[in-house]
Amino acid sequence: MNAASNPLPTPDQLRDVLRVVVDPEVGVNIVDLGLVYNVAVSPAAVKVDLTMTSPACPLSDLVIADAEAALHAALPETCAVSIDLVWNPPWDPTMMSDKARENLGW
Repeated sequence: MNAASNPLPTPDQLRDVLRVVVDPEVGVNIVDLGLVYNVAVSPAAVKVDLTMTSPACPLSDLVIADAEAALHAALPETCAVSIDLVWNPPWDPTMMSDKARENLGW
């Protein structure tokens, strides 16, 4: 992607990119699960604050790697991607979208 001819995506557009990343234990994307807390965009970097449903999540490395890959595919090569795993506030089911709760039968 050429940064001069393509403007950087907005945080909302990058959230849409992250919808391809599915939590393998739940089968729902990380955005609808409410795991993506913040997306910050600058010409040099994208920073994402991400949490897991539990600090004991055995697949957190896989989810983070999938999120990094999805973001790198949507950004100019020169744009760095940083994903910070955060635990505050702790995740809870109220953070899920209505669609995710419906898909899970909640």
